[in-house]
Parts: sequence; C-alpha cells; structure tokens
Amino acid sequence: MIVKFDVYFDGEYWCAKGINEDIFTQGKTLDELMENLQEAVELHFEEDIERGEKIIVMTLSEFEVSRVEQTASG
Repeated sequence: MIVKFDVYFDGEYWCAKGINEDIFTQGKTLDELMENLQEAVELHFEEDIERGEKIIVMTLSEFEVSRVEQTASG
C-alpha cells in the first residue's frame, strides 16, 4: 500500500498531511517531521502492519527557491 503525504512548511513547523488518509503530523525540522510521520503511519496502520501489509510512504513537497546573490571576488 502506498500512502501519500503533502509536506509543507507553515512558517513555524514542517507539516505532513495525508492525501488519501486522515493522518497529520508536524515537526520543528524535516528530520523530526520524518520521525513523527513514521510513528503516525505505524499507529494508523498498526493492524495492517501486523497482518504483514507493506506500507510505503511517499512525500510530495513544495518549496520556494530564491536567487542567491553572488559577490565579486577580487
């Protein structure tokens, strides 16, 4: 089973919202978010996992890329 999440930064926290599942979690950093996401998925699909169901998490993220100013070296 593939479970998809929309990952975004809300200005304070990194958030993951399930696209087809009622799952939401957040973290101060991306690493913390991924740890929390794994825990949330394990709890949500606990019975499926116990039956041997393989759960694959797919994250879809959006972020802004801004221009980096270069300085002249001389």
